[in-house]
Amino acid sequence: MISKRIYAAWVGIHFFLIIAVCFAGLFSLVAEGATILPIALDTYARKAELLAAWLLGKQAAVSSPVRRSIATYLHAAGIQSGYTFFAPNIPGSHKLTLELYYQNGRVEYEAPHVSGKAAALRLDSLLDRLADNRYEPLREVVLKMLALSVWRERPDVKKIRATFGSVNLPSVSDFEHGKGESFQPMFSYDFSLRDEEKR
Repeated sequence: MISKRIYAAWVGIHFFLIIAVCFAGLFSLVAEGATILPIALDTYARKAELLAAWLLGKQAAVSSPVRRSIATYLHAAGIQSGYTFFAPNIPGSHKLTLELYYQNGRVEYEAPHVSGKAAALRLDSLLDRLADNRYEPLREVVLKMLALSVWRERPDVKKIRATFGSVNLPSVSDFEHGKGESFQPMFSYDFSLRDEEKR
C-alpha cells in the first residue's frame, strides 16, 4: 500500500516536471514573439515563463541542493528541455565547407566525410556546438582535425581552407518562389598541410 503511494507520488512529480519544462519552453517562445499570438500576450508569457522557471528551481542559487536535485533528475530522465525544437521554430543549422587547394592551382570543394547515418548526426551536432562562443578555444583544433581527415585521402593537397557558417532556411513565401537555403559564412581557417607534415 505504501509502495503504491510512493510510486503514485513519483509519477505525479515526474509528469509535473515534464509539464513545467514544456510550458517554460512554450512561454519563452510566446514572450520572444516567435508565434502568431498577439504581442499583448508577451508580458504575460514572460511572467508565466518566470513562474515555470521558479517551479523548476532555476531561480534558486546555483549551489542550492533543490536546484541541483531537480536539474540532475531532469537530465537523468531526459526531460531537461521541452519540445520547442519542432516546427514552426526549427533552429538553424551549421555547415563546414572545405576548399582544397592543389599544387597545380586546382581548387575543389568538399564536406567532411563520415561513415554512416549515426556519424553524420554526430557531426551535425558537433558543428552546431562549434557555433557557440563557449567552444571558441576548441573550434580551430576540431576543424583542423576534420581537414586532416580529408587530407589523408588526398595527399597532393597543398592547403585547405575550412569555412564554417550557418545555413538559413527560406521563409514560406521565399520557398514558394523557388528560393532554397542560403549559407552565411561565420569564420574560416587556412591550414597549410605541407607545413604540418614537416613537423
